[in-house]
Amino acid sequence: MQEQGNASDTGDDEPHAPATPAGAFQGGWANTDLKPQLLLGAAFAAKRRSAVSERFPGERIVVPSGGLKVRSNDFDYTFRPHSAFVHLTADQGTQAVPDSVLVFEPTGYGHSVTLFVRPRSPRDGGRNGAEFYGDRRHGEFWIGRRRSLSETADALGLEVAARDDLERALGRRVPTRVLRGEDAHVDALVPPASQADAELVTFLSELRLVKDDWEVGQLGAAVDCTVAGFHDVVGELGNATRLVRGERWIEGTFNRRARLGGHGLGFETIAAAGAHACVLHWMHNDGPVRDGDLLLLDAGVEADSFYTGDVTRTLPVSGRFTDVQRRVYDLVFAAQSAGIAALRPGARYGDFHEAAMRVIGEGLDAWGLRPPGGAASGSGADLYRRYTLCGSGHMLGLDCHDCADARDATYLGGVLEAGHVLTVEPGLYFQPDDLTVPEELRGIGVRIEDDFVITADGATCLSSGLPRGADEVEAWMASLR
Repeated sequence: MQEQGNASDTGDDEPHAPATPAGAFQGGWANTDLKPQLLLGAAFAAKRRSAVSERFPGERIVVPSGGLKVRSNDFDYTFRPHSAFVHLTADQGTQAVPDSVLVFEPTGYGHSVTLFVRPRSPRDGGRNGAEFYGDRRHGEFWIGRRRSLSETADALGLEVAARDDLERALGRRVPTRVLRGEDAHVDALVPPASQADAELVTFLSELRLVKDDWEVGQLGAAVDCTVAGFHDVVGELGNATRLVRGERWIEGTFNRRARLGGHGLGFETIAAAGAHACVLHWMHNDGPVRDGDLLLLDAGVEADSFYTGDVTRTLPVSGRFTDVQRRVYDLVFAAQSAGIAALRPGARYGDFHEAAMRVIGEGLDAWGLRPPGGAASGSGADLYRRYTLCGSGHMLGLDCHDCADARDATYLGGVLEAGHVLTVEPGLYFQPDDLTVPEELRGIGVRIEDDFVITADGATCLSSGLPRGADEVEAWMASLR
């Protein structure tokens, strides 16, 4: 990794780099302007912007993309814009530009919408003329080419202006709501309105609850790539067992698929072997993968559109479940099947969780297994949360746990309708040190997760390319070995 140019010549602050004579970069550059096509998602994003305009007449709405975050010293994490910004612009993967801001300016007939964005690094020697070779965070020689303002307008179907014009654009006094915490400069320019800003966050989250046809297509593509990653992992299980940190091999195998087929990961991959499967969000992935153990793989590919899959399979590393492992797996499978059967438009959101937990409760009760204070199965099934802990699913979309700022009344207490996309993922986790369960069960964790879109007459499984039942899992694994 190279150090960047001298601070005195470029205006940057890198302290230990050789001097770069500015004259070496003047003139001699070919015209490389592009004429991009309108992105396929842009028309759908325009409809979402219309919904925002209709909801907040007479008010300015400001939605920043967010900016770069430092990983260490002068290295940043890969930029990923805020999901609300993506939803309203349909911007894509590596083309998204940090510090962009979408502004809805009220007019007599609704809103004019402008995207304020950092333009392509100029090479004409004017303002910011040294940026393209001297700015390690934003310069084209350092991080690659950005679109010009006109190219961004063509790609997104938006009015576009330079980020430098934002302060002037926000100067007019008008009631303003801001998606706060994403851009410190914007937060400083606009006095906070706590209640109004909170209402904006809620609305933008609830606007994503029902997916349009384009979003469902993007989610399908993300899940398809996720399924391919699971196939890759099964093919590499033998190699993983020969490594001290085999979980890392599993993680890397899936992550390679995510980068090849999409923008990257929707969330950090959970590759949990043995007792690590009892840690719901195990992301250290630093343990061995041993024959005779189970591997719980919870992973999702984020498409270039930023929509993500989220799938879990619990796999016998040897290719075959032991009798005890199969007993646990079959109970979780039955619970998931009951949850899936409860998915339909008009059903309460909580119905699928309750159906899954009823099966879990009845099964554990039949085993004679009750945690301290446990009661009979049925309505008291949640008393088994010692062994299940979390809910049985969540909304899915631009975020793995999508629409998190929606009101309970429209999410947890809401009713399923066509266009909702969600996961069904019951699990059982018997901690290795839990003395309330038989020794043979301790250290076994099983979760099965699939992604569903609610349709007019039921639900469609987006992740049907992976087997669910124990026999089918074993046959699938044998075919890939």
